[in-house]
Amino acid sequence: MSRVDLSGTETLVPAEQLAAANRAHFPNESAEYRAARNALLVEEIKLRRQLERLARQRRALPLGGEIPKDFEFASETGPVRFSHLFGDKTTLLVYSMMFGPQRKAPCPSCTSFLSSWNGTAVNLRERVAIAVTARSPIDRLLAYKQERGFLNLPFYSDTSGEYTRAYVSADDADIPGFSIFTKRGGLIHHFYSGEMSGAMADPGQDSRGAPDADPLWLMLDLTPEGRGSDWYPKLDYGHK
Repeated sequence: MSRVDLSGTETLVPAEQLAAANRAHFPNESAEYRAARNALLVEEIKLRRQLERLARQRRALPLGGEIPKDFEFASETGPVRFSHLFGDKTTLLVYSMMFGPQRKAPCPSCTSFLSSWNGTAVNLRERVAIAVTARSPIDRLLAYKQERGFLNLPFYSDTSGEYTRAYVSADDADIPGFSIFTKRGGLIHHFYSGEMSGAMADPGQDSRGAPDADPLWLMLDLTPEGRGSDWYPKLDYGHK
């Protein structure tokens, strides 16, 4: 049987043929359920292949522009340059959260994502460097980090806003951003940023990128209720 080839050159077995090999059955399920589930399995196989094609296309992007300057941030230990955020890695992932000085509290959705990222960072940082930036002063960011228990995430304050205006919002708007940078030949180049905006949202859907960076939404997509249209993460649910 053919396997998914990362080069994209191999002819793949039709998804329907792969799904026909499924032998899963669960107690008291109806024939209607099994037929519908097997049809869904075909689409899941197709989605897996589409995600791989998307990742392959992303990896093949031409080298992006060199960063305009070695931005300065405020860190827990003092000023730090953008180039130092890489450490010994050649790739840097930067999440810019919605927590500007004008906000009374950090963004709940950003906090939801960072809660997930904090856990996976233990493994992720073995392959790449990671950083969280925001426009609030570093003391405020560090207090937030301690309060939420984000021990695996390094926080940096974009005090001047130069990085934010270059890679998140030219107007310095309080919006989230996710960008990836790479070191090549001693130079730092932009590789990728999420670029889906509200203007690109499909009818009846919230504005979001694809695939979702926060597994919260991916898990809800698996449930009978789905994401819903009137529920969003909160900073505190009031549970004792």
